[in-house]
Amino acid sequence: MPMEENKQNYHFLWKEYVKEQRYWLGAILSAALIFVLIFWLCRLPLDVLLYLSCLYFIFQGSIFLYQYTKFQKRHEELDGMGVQMEVLEEILPKRQTVCEGDYQKIIYRLLEKNRLQKQEQEKKEKEASDYETLWAHQIKVPITAMELILQTQECEYKEELRGKLFDIEGYVEMMLCYQRLGSLYGDLSICSCNLEDIVRKAVRKYARMFIRKRIQLDFQEFHCQVLTDKKWLLFVIEQILSNALKYTNQGIVTIVCDCEKKILTIKDTGIGIAPEDMPRIYERGFTGENGRLEGKSTGLGLYLCRRIAEELSHELWIESQKGKGTRVCLRLDHITIL
Repeated sequence: MPMEENKQNYHFLWKEYVKEQRYWLGAILSAALIFVLIFWLCRLPLDVLLYLSCLYFIFQGSIFLYQYTKFQKRHEELDGMGVQMEVLEEILPKRQTVCEGDYQKIIYRLLEKNRLQKQEQEKKEKEASDYETLWAHQIKVPITAMELILQTQECEYKEELRGKLFDIEGYVEMMLCYQRLGSLYGDLSICSCNLEDIVRKAVRKYARMFIRKRIQLDFQEFHCQVLTDKKWLLFVIEQILSNALKYTNQGIVTIVCDCEKKILTIKDTGIGIAPEDMPRIYERGFTGENGRLEGKSTGLGLYLCRRIAEELSHELWIESQKGKGTRVCLRLDHITIL
């Protein structure tokens, strides 16, 4: 294949060069015809004509081939530059014609315009990020206040309000996680952790939801040490549990761990995932059939889980059948530390 591509590139380049030099080639042939006509009118010997014609075409052919090598070299220089906008202005070859100089001026103007637009975009993104961070932290104040009110005041819808407040806290936490995703590597703290402790902490967080929805928990004890970031792995497990409870109206959630292979499995008996949605479940913003029916999905949970798992060099995969539940597996047997 590479040889075939090189051959095609060679033919393309040669064709383009001939097209570019067509007027010069026309001038050479016209001069040759005039040369032959003069010899014919002057009745000069044929051998002299052939000798001079050979010298003429050898000379012009040498110039033609020399110009082609320069054309090819210049093409390779330009083609090898790529699209590195930051250094393009520095690596552009020196102009050889007035038109090339005009084109380079246009490029410089476009580069400057692109630089200004990029600065403006970065400024807007930073302002939006700062505002979102400020909002996320400020919203925690009324959330805490509402929690205190619910703890001290009795009302008919107390448990329902607690559930809604719990959902709000989850969405705020998800947004903060999404913001930190771009700089996740700098926030990692890798160490040996007890996986059972992390799972138990996630289960305790959703204990009220288990009770409220009357969903049974099958949690088999295990002892497994894994090399990971405790905070971020906890977030992933919490998201998996949240999805299991969100899409399971009755039945059981099972948590088991293969300590030898270090594979954590969380299985539910919920509504499952439609087959046509499976290839897209990790896409950012994709809610799928279940998300549209339930109206509770943000389309970020599994996207964040997959991204975080990749950053931690863990492996996450999902198996599901519509109407029969979902099985989420998290493999934690290795990690790459750069």
